Amino acid sequence: MYSVILDSSNVDLLVAIAEDDKLIDVTCYEAWQRQSEMMVVELEKIFKKNNIDKSNIKDILCGIGPGSYTGVRISLTIAKTASFALNIPVYPISSLRMLRDGDKPSICLINARSKRSYIGVYEGKDIILKDTIFTNDEVLDYIKNHPDYSVCGDTEYLGIKGHRSNAAIEMIAIKKYTEPMLDTLGLKPVYLKD
Repeated sequence: MYSVILDSSNVDLLVAIAEDDKLIDVTCYEAWQRQSEMMVVELEKIFKKNNIDKSNIKDILCGIGPGSYTGVRISLTIAKTASFALNIPVYPISSLRMLRDGDKPSICLINARSKRSYIGVYEGKDIILKDTIFTNDEVLDYIKNHPDYSVCGDTEYLGIKGHRSNAAIEMIAIKKYTEPMLDTLGLKPVYLKD
């Protein structure tokens, strides 16, 4: 049985397939403001390439934000529709948490624009700092005060180099401490506002 992995919360489009929680194929590329055109196409391609029938999908792992308002909604809408149609659960995963550096203490960041960042801090299964918004100056201070933490994500907007994780592999690892949702009507995107 297979898991479908979806995320479109930031600039990248991510579509992947795992079998028994082992990644078998992934498509990930920058598709800023084109995720809605490309995600279903890429999903169909990955099913066809791997000879996967939709009836063999057991669950969906989906990034739920924070991130781009429209981007978060794209993958989540596809996940909810598939969940309803196939009667399978969705594992909602923080779009920040999937950026972590394995089980290492990780400061995970996404550009929230207007000199702000979405930030979440994790170590293994523990949440050290729940997903929130900081100013970029507050983020840089946090990084300075936690020199042993891995800084993760596309952090060039801060003038620093961040660890770039394989988000699909991280989502598979995070699944084990995420509660699945079968009734996805109540599953909402995470939008952080300050």
